[in-house]
Amino acid sequence: MKLSTVKTVTTGILLLANFFLFAGEIEINITKRYLNLPVSHQQDRGKMTFHINGKPHISVVIRLAAGETDYWVFKDVSDLKGKTMKITYEGNQHGLRKIYQADTIAGQDSLYNESNRPQFHFTSQRGWINDPNGLVYHDEEYHLFYQHNPYEREWENMHWGHAVSKDLIHWQELPTALFPDHLGTMFSGSAAIDYNNTAGYNQGGVPAMIVAYTADNAEKQVQCIAYSLDNGRTFTKDEVNPVIDSKHKWKSKDTRDPKVFWYKPGSHWVMVLNERDGHSIYTSTNLKEWNYESHVTGFWECPELFDLPIDGNPSNTKWVMYGASGTYMLGSFDGKVFRPDAGKYQYTTGSIYAAQTFNNMPDGRRVQIGWGRIDHPGMPFNGMMLLPTELTLRTTKDGPRLFNVPVKETERLFMPMQQWRNLTSDKANRLMDQFDDADCLRIKTTFKLSHATNAGLNLFGQRIVDYDLNYNMLNGVFYSPEDMTSMEISADIYIDRTNIEVFIDGGAYSYSMQRTPDGNNKEGFHFWGNNIEVKNLEVFGAKSIWK
Repeated sequence: MKLSTVKTVTTGILLLANFFLFAGEIEINITKRYLNLPVSHQQDRGKMTFHINGKPHISVVIRLAAGETDYWVFKDVSDLKGKTMKITYEGNQHGLRKIYQADTIAGQDSLYNESNRPQFHFTSQRGWINDPNGLVYHDEEYHLFYQHNPYEREWENMHWGHAVSKDLIHWQELPTALFPDHLGTMFSGSAAIDYNNTAGYNQGGVPAMIVAYTADNAEKQVQCIAYSLDNGRTFTKDEVNPVIDSKHKWKSKDTRDPKVFWYKPGSHWVMVLNERDGHSIYTSTNLKEWNYESHVTGFWECPELFDLPIDGNPSNTKWVMYGASGTYMLGSFDGKVFRPDAGKYQYTTGSIYAAQTFNNMPDGRRVQIGWGRIDHPGMPFNGMMLLPTELTLRTTKDGPRLFNVPVKETERLFMPMQQWRNLTSDKANRLMDQFDDADCLRIKTTFKLSHATNAGLNLFGQRIVDYDLNYNMLNGVFYSPEDMTSMEISADIYIDRTNIEVFIDGGAYSYSMQRTPDGNNKEGFHFWGNNIEVKNLEVFGAKSIWK
């Protein structure tokens, strides 16, 4: 940067091209799109406050690099061009000197091509992500909001990140949607479209996008709402917030993650809210005044409630309630009370957590996205979203059960490469040698355990499928197939750079995992099990969603 002016100030000042550095603070005349901020995990976190027009704008904590930088994060300041921003920092102040503004983020040249960047799963450009929030379809866009720490690859500073898609597969990351405020940081929530203008936000025939979210502070968690009239690009938080403050009712801070939807038969809004030991149900006619109705115990965090036809029959439906862990109940719902038919079932396990389904889907499908608790070694980002999947209810020998398969849109990402039938395991292993070093793959296989009580498929020693027919265990979880006499199991396997997703027997059960090859194992893909028959084996190449 060009040295433009020098002043002498007792506190010490450095002036560099619209950049003033004082002791413990800097002032920047915003002329570019981004502020690039250096991060070092050798530093302790310090409080950083951004001030606009002399007033605090937002405060976060960050490990601002005073010496060597581990990676860079950024703050989008495009809406502040022409204004002067003061930044104060309560940590090691030498890092302030490294902050710079530009129209690109640091590392733009390698963005989405990093060595451990997943190629067909959504990840944020920088920082930490966890729960998907506010999944909604509106104006030909799928909206994915998510828990986000823009300032570090570890959890903290909860904002709502935002991305949009036209096809559920290719995502464009947008500027941060919700920022911490006086009520707390932005915890999980949901989004809906207020077509009937029940909250009174609509303008000029444009229906408002409403988000319901939890604000978290040291004392309690409260529920709030905000609205957008520009398709989620900017939000206005309602002055009535919080709309629910229920700590006094439950004697617990744990009251969070509102899922809001319109209940057409009753012409009212429903909020399912996780409180203390389960899910509470509230109702409202205007999204601002809520009435407590009922409670179901046995769930933790991130509630969902929706109805599905059984075997596609719209005259035969069940309501599904689930929480963050992948367990669910089936039952009935009258707009105020959910009545389960029986206990809980499990449809998915592994790295998935806090899955949420889309409101307002244009074709009536029930599509979910879950958070993948996956690390990406050496990367300036962490966490990911798993593949979007369609949920259906199908009749089984035990009654209706939830099935879960990747949405049909994913098919366009995978190109058929090879297919074989009726192989011995040794033959299958020789044929798979050519794919051992593949970056990303999809594999569909069915194998029969005619002479084995357990069998499976490994990749460099990691057990992708480990099926024990004697104990009915699949990768450590009880699994009983529909036809126990067939001795067969099928798996649809999606292998990305850092994670693996597996869908068993047409979606009857699914699981996901970190991709952790054993560096000492040179075996590559390897079917194992005494004299098993690989009845079907298909291999697909994978396209990147970023290109």
